[in-house]
Amino acid sequence: MEQHSELVVLAKLTLWVAMSMAYVRFAACRVKPGVPRLLSLLPVVCLLPFLPFHFSSLHLRGISAFFLAWLALFKLLLLSVDAGPLSAPLPFLPFLASAALPIKLIDPLHHHKRKSPSISPLLPAAAKAALLSAVIPFYRLKDVIHPYLLLSVYCIHMYLALELVLAGAAGAAALLLPRGLAIEPQFDAPYRAASLQDFWGRRWNLMVSAILRPSIYLPVRARFGRAAGIFATFLVSGLMHEVMFWYITLAPPTGEATAFFVLHGACLVAEGAARQAGWWRPPAAMATLLTLGFVAATGFWLFYPPILRSRADEVVLAECAAAMGFLEDAGRAVIAWVR
Repeated sequence: MEQHSELVVLAKLTLWVAMSMAYVRFAACRVKPGVPRLLSLLPVVCLLPFLPFHFSSLHLRGISAFFLAWLALFKLLLLSVDAGPLSAPLPFLPFLASAALPIKLIDPLHHHKRKSPSISPLLPAAAKAALLSAVIPFYRLKDVIHPYLLLSVYCIHMYLALELVLAGAAGAAALLLPRGLAIEPQFDAPYRAASLQDFWGRRWNLMVSAILRPSIYLPVRARFGRAAGIFATFLVSGLMHEVMFWYITLAPPTGEATAFFVLHGACLVAEGAARQAGWWRPPAAMATLLTLGFVAATGFWLFYPPILRSRADEVVLAECAAAMGFLEDAGRAVIAWVR
């Protein structure tokens, strides 16, 4: 019954978002960029952060918050100054997909010139889904396994779940796109990252990078330099993660996520300076090991504690079990209907 009510909320919010983006496209086509366009988009900008609270499910509330209260909100702010990635002249369905889902459309001519992402053929979406289903039962052993092993399970879970969610969103968006429009990859094998710059800028959750680069990094860098641009970008990313954690846990922000990203911003600046000076040139395999180890270790220290203290992991396990039960019941119903 609860799953049914969440699906009803999902359908209603989808309709609200579609109507809101239809208005955004209409306004953006008729109002010049700058303050006038920002004022015209303000009703939708104010609406989006409230929509995820209609979900009681942690998964749906967190995913919709990421899609709407972060990515879509920043896309509308960029649209107000005509800075992309949204383009008002797009047909409505591609505009809706680009605005509401975590995708970035690219010119197919430009797409052919791009280097193909290094996607491992050993980990297609189906295999990742199977691996995620194998990882989830480890939560039942959290009282007996080593804390670091448990935190490693959290890292794997977060990566697989996020990639599957974004891949699913890209698949849904592809149904709305005409021929000739391509979607940029959202991940590029982050487990192969050879540096923090490689990890955050070229491999991990590239949709966030594509949003923060024009909205934060480039304007700050133009005025204050590269280091300030990096610090500002990671600071804003940290603050937005605090907001996402608030949606997920419904607990006040602790500042730990912000500290995590500010630390990584500082280390990224130091890494670039050390490489430029010739002090940091480790072998590729060692660089990858050190990069992933640093991301994991600082995540254990600062990123995951706010989620664990709220017992969100227990809610995740319960919701996954409920979702699997719902899918099993639905499958049996379909089989019985076919027979």
